[in-house]
Amino acid sequence: MTPKEHTAHIKALRSENGPDFKIGMVSGNFNVVHPGHLRLLKFAADCCDYLVVVVNDDRHPGVLVPAQLRLENIVAISFVDYAFLLEEDLTATIDALRPDLVIKGKEHQNVPNPESDILSQYGGKLLFSSGDAIFSSIDLIQAESDPKKSLHNLKASPNFLQRHQISTENFSAILNKFCDLNVLVVGDLIVDEYITCDVLGLSREDPTVVVTPVLEQKFIGGAGIVASHAHGLGANTTYVTVCGDDREAKDSLEKFKEYGVQAFIGRDGSRPTTLKQRYRSSGKTLLRVSKLKQHAIDQTLQDEIFETFQERVDSLDLLVFSDFNYGVLPQSLVDRMIALGKEKNLLMVADSQSSSQIGDISRFHDMLLLKPTEIEARLAIQDHDVGLVGAAEKLANKCNPSHILLTMGAEGTLIQTLHPDKSEWMTDRLPAFCDAPKDPAGAGDAMLVTASMALAAGASIWEAAYIGSVASGCQVATVGNRPLSVDTIRHELGIW
Repeated sequence: MTPKEHTAHIKALRSENGPDFKIGMVSGNFNVVHPGHLRLLKFAADCCDYLVVVVNDDRHPGVLVPAQLRLENIVAISFVDYAFLLEEDLTATIDALRPDLVIKGKEHQNVPNPESDILSQYGGKLLFSSGDAIFSSIDLIQAESDPKKSLHNLKASPNFLQRHQISTENFSAILNKFCDLNVLVVGDLIVDEYITCDVLGLSREDPTVVVTPVLEQKFIGGAGIVASHAHGLGANTTYVTVCGDDREAKDSLEKFKEYGVQAFIGRDGSRPTTLKQRYRSSGKTLLRVSKLKQHAIDQTLQDEIFETFQERVDSLDLLVFSDFNYGVLPQSLVDRMIALGKEKNLLMVADSQSSSQIGDISRFHDMLLLKPTEIEARLAIQDHDVGLVGAAEKLANKCNPSHILLTMGAEGTLIQTLHPDKSEWMTDRLPAFCDAPKDPAGAGDAMLVTASMALAAGASIWEAAYIGSVASGCQVATVGNRPLSVDTIRHELGIW
């Protein structure tokens, strides 16, 4: 882009966001982006709404690395909003862009600064800081949530594959069919916010740990990530939900567009969009805060959801109930959808989570697949004494699914399926495939949708469970929810 184009971009930002929108600027050579640079840039980003970084071109004194490489390094930093190469005098650039703030390191505070005169002419300010000494490298934090850096090399279970005579050719044929599937996901939308903190120490007033935020990241969660996984795995995906009329809803719609999910979102002014905040430090969650309402949606919204389903049911291959028990799936709506699905011979699967909330997965009857945790299964059958296999059988007898994947965290997954002649239940187990999970959130969602799509593509329950376990392992190997891709699953299965 030319200097005029950079100026036009900044002017458009000001026009769109109003006079209170603060633009900050940092400039330099940036031969090597070291922690000192990161501290300064993080400080600058915290002082403004939009951070522009100007990278000196190759003619500037002290430059050691080609300009394009230096620019790429700066662009890769998440809290830099805009960066470009300086092709004219710095003061002329400042005069053209008119940033509200120019931020420089403390070492420049007691020396002449050529920016001062031009800033004073239009009321801009010059700030000096070397950033925060407690700063944790953002790049290291973000590596936890980058699937390309955090994966993979999950464990395998060759004995399981041998027992069920499964080969990589089986997996390849199944995954190839994912792109032919039409999937509808219905359930609660959740926005997951991860607030990574540095620990300052222990308060002297009371025994409280004091932290300061370093990085805030938001991810689509709940049934929203189930739909996003489905599209990432190749399916033509529709998502139906209800949320509030707020910023989280607006941001979520943008994310669904980015992910390629066709989202139909009913608005309920009586509830906020569910927001779950996790305060984390050193890879551990310190505190969770949930902002939500749990009452059932009204009849009008129930009718809207049902009508959306009814319009599409003839073209669907799979219906996924992803229930978090925050009111989007009242029993009357579930019963109507199941009745129509059975009439149309539609494959239906369900998960109903009971973590901080109370749910009952057995209310989803006659499903192709149920995916409860051990606790959720025991809550449904109200029996905390029977063994694992007995718990799965009692759940099956209560709500009549074809298959159950009962997840047990680090202990893996119990697979319960009815024998083809319906004479007895067959059982097997898969271990957890990820040895060093970074974040357990979303493991079950990844397993549910991947295993369900495999079944819809013609897989056996054993093949589906294995593929689902791989997907679950990929999910827990990163921090925060990001849509799975079929290429990731292929890689972990050794299929290329």
